[in-house]
Amino acid sequence: MPGGPAISIKRAAKLKTKKHREAERLFLAEGTAVLAEAPTIPLHVFDREEQISRVSRLESPAGPVGVFPFLDVTITGLLSRSQRILLLHGVQDPGNVGTAIRSAHAFGAGVALSRGSADLYNPKTVRASMGSIFHTPIARELESVRFLDTASEAGFVPIAAVPEAEEPPGSMPAGKLVVCIGAEGSGLPEGVVRACRFRVGIPSLASSLNASVAASILLYEAYSRVLG
Repeated sequence: MPGGPAISIKRAAKLKTKKHREAERLFLAEGTAVLAEAPTIPLHVFDREEQISRVSRLESPAGPVGVFPFLDVTITGLLSRSQRILLLHGVQDPGNVGTAIRSAHAFGAGVALSRGSADLYNPKTVRASMGSIFHTPIARELESVRFLDTASEAGFVPIAAVPEAEEPPGSMPAGKLVVCIGAEGSGLPEGVVRACRFRVGIPSLASSLNASVAASILLYEAYSRVLG
């Protein structure tokens, strides 16, 4: 089978749970469009209808399901490969995390996921990324303040997105940035905000913005500096 020895349907079905994903360091990616984004051949592909129904987490399966090894990088790897990094702190919705990863890919950024954020390898996260998980350097299970301290020492400027901030996105400095986004309801905790050198707010008529929407706006603003 593609990429190496066959993986049984029973073994693959267990990868729907985080415990087994972590034990095996394998995850599932579902759908023709998602698999097409993978730069490497999956370890195994399940493409028959009865197979897909057993390994898919979707009520209406979207197509073939591939098995891949974990992709996340270390903090050192993330800092060395990225000039702009999105830190998601406590963003628990896998759809939001996957969409934010897609935006990070679109605007040339890496992603840091704090402890308590949605699992990177949750099938819903992978699906929402639409394949960008394969192209974006991502570190996970981070302690946010410690990561920001390390990033600062490496020359990055941490920026907190907070609704009450008076400075608009256009005030962000050029150069290496870490843009910090919290969950829509709770936002960023004070400790994370204190670890940031700048605070920015996004002018909006709505009371709050979805985390992935806020991330997209700020990442585009940072990326636009590169475009000139």
